[in-house]
Parts: sequence; C-alpha cells; structure tokens
Amino acid sequence: MDSRSLGVDVDAVDAPKVWDAAAVTHALVVRSDDCLLHVPAAEIWVGVRLPGTEVPERATLIEDTLRAAGHPIIDAEAHDDDVLLRIHDPHLVEHLRTVYGRWVEAGFLSDPGQDRVVPYVMPTPGMLDGLPEREPTAVHAAAGRWCYDTMTLVGPGTWEAARGAVDVTLTAAAHVVAGESLVYALVRPPGHHVTRSAFGGSCYLNNAAIAAQALRDGGHERVAVIDIDAHHGNGTQALFYERPDILYGSLHVDPGAGWFPHYAGFADEHGRLDGIGANLNVPLAPGTGDDRWLTALEQIVEATRSHGVSAVVVSLGVDAAADDPESPLHITHAGYEMGGRLIGALGVPMIAVQEGGYHLDTLGELVLVTLRGLDGAVSDTG
Repeated sequence: MDSRSLGVDVDAVDAPKVWDAAAVTHALVVRSDDCLLHVPAAEIWVGVRLPGTEVPERATLIEDTLRAAGHPIIDAEAHDDDVLLRIHDPHLVEHLRTVYGRWVEAGFLSDPGQDRVVPYVMPTPGMLDGLPEREPTAVHAAAGRWCYDTMTLVGPGTWEAARGAVDVTLTAAAHVVAGESLVYALVRPPGHHVTRSAFGGSCYLNNAAIAAQALRDGGHERVAVIDIDAHHGNGTQALFYERPDILYGSLHVDPGAGWFPHYAGFADEHGRLDGIGANLNVPLAPGTGDDRWLTALEQIVEATRSHGVSAVVVSLGVDAAADDPESPLHITHAGYEMGGRLIGALGVPMIAVQEGGYHLDTLGELVLVTLRGLDGAVSDTG
C-alpha cells in the first residue's frame, strides 16, 4: 500500500508520534450510568451456556482511559422516542421495554430456572412458508419473534441500558449539530446488528443508525456510516439499504468464511431501489492485518468522499484487534490510529459510536488511539 495515496499528511503519519495534549483537540465524550445496568450473565452459543463478553466493565475501562487522557466527559441528557421510533418498529421497542417483566411474571425464574429471556422458537419464513404471521401470546414464544439468535439475552437492566445508550447517542448528535467537530458516544450495549424489527448479536437498539438519522434531522442532507467493527453491521445496512441519503460502508471479517452475521455482509450487496450505490461492503479474510485493513478502509473513505456527505457516523468497534477473542483479524494499535486519521481526513463533523471490543486489557487504549487519530486529522484539516 502506498501511504501517499491515503489523502493524509504522509510525514505526520509515518513519523513516530508523541502526542501533545495542547496540539490535539480532545473529542467530547458522552456517557451514562444507565449503560452499566445490562449484565448479560451468559450467552447461549450452539446450545452451550457460555460467559457473556459484553460486560459493563467495557464501558468503565474505556471511560477511565479517556478521562485519564484528558477527554472532556459529560452525562447524557434525556430524549423522547421520536428518532428511536423512526428507526425501529414500535412493537420491537415495546417488546424490549416489557419482556423481562413478562418473563418474571410467567414464572421462568423458578421454572425452569432461567433468569434471562432466551428465545427457543423463531418464526422464520421457512417455518411459516407463506402462512400469516401471528403475534404470540406466550412470552417464551414472543422472545423469538423479536430476537434472531440465542446469544442476546435480556435481563433486569437490559432495557434501561439500551435506552440509556440512545440518550447518549442523541446527546452526542445534538452537540455535533451544534458545532462540535467530533463527539464520542460511549455506549453499551452496542447496536449495529439491530434491524428495524429484530435484535441480536449482543445488540438491542441501533445507536449508529439513530445517530445517522439525528444528523439528517439536524440539517445534514447526506450522511455516511463507516463501520470498522470486526463484524458486518447487518442491522445498519438493512435499515438504510433503500436510502440514497445515508451511505453505509463496512470492512469486516468475511461472513463467507464462517463468521457472524453469516447471512449478510458480502461484496455484492450494493443497495436496493433508490439506495443502489449507497452500500459498500469490503469482506476481509481471517488473519488480515493492518495493510489490507487500511486499504479496505481507504476504499470506503473514498466512496464516502465521492458520495458528498457532510457528516459521518463511525461505528467504532475495536474487536478487529489482534488480541480480541471475538474475531480472527490482526489489527494493531498503530492500525487503529491510522484508520482514525484516514476517516478524520474527510474533514466533516463526526460522531463515533462504540460497538464491539472485548479484550479488556487493551480495550481502552484501542479506543483512545482511534479517537486520537480522528482528532489529529480533524485538527489537521480543520
């Protein structure tokens, strides 16, 4: 890869960096205690109960790292459901709001002893085979009506955390609309696997999609979502697949190589109807390192520039890191920093929304260097 084709200052990129706090515009960070309330306890993978990896410590470790580095940090403000209900089916939202209480009322905590909501039957098109879809009355049936996997459990604080993440996201969007160049939404649970009417992949509400819609509502006629999480954001793609005003670009481990979400994220998915040309997937082989990853990201950045966007949402997953247990990609700290600079060189206002990243020992540092890359490029181009 020729770094001179990347559209950033080559000398600044290639030289060893000593970060001067006075020279870097530290991104504003938005957070909420509500995001800590979701405790998945476990995930059911191929029928086996395993420890959950999307734990509250993810958010606290990131916050501690960013606070120590000098990032200004504010609490989220409450927002109504207007944008949320334009992104997601109101019935999905109501299900998430009420399903754990219904589960408790039905007695599942004692019989059979399941303390989290877990689907056991899902009304797939193959199951119904053209028959009308009904609204199930039993809560254990309803669990599979709205959730498409067995990994994404609902517990006593799940709704509060997911809804808190929406408030964080909308607060971040409001600050960008008001003139901030870069705001980081420190959210959990993540969101990019949630479609209009179904959740899964350890995600419950699609924060990145909500951010993009909020930027549109705030006056940006064209917005891009650049997804650097290790896994394809099938939910974000599906939500905007027919829309020309919101470009979705993702680089991720190839679902054809056996990786989640398995059924979406292929290179021939370009959009539909008015959205044709506003979707770009760059699947990557297991074992991909910095060079190929950055080349793929450059492709997405160039598509974003060509699309004429005036704002960007970054789905900031750092689970492509070499030490992360959830993907087979091998991206280094330097790769993430450079990736941030590539995106930041677009020179438009940005919201970075946290997605994956599960190696707790390095999680905070990986987010920090990515934001520093974005900050440095924004500062250089601004």
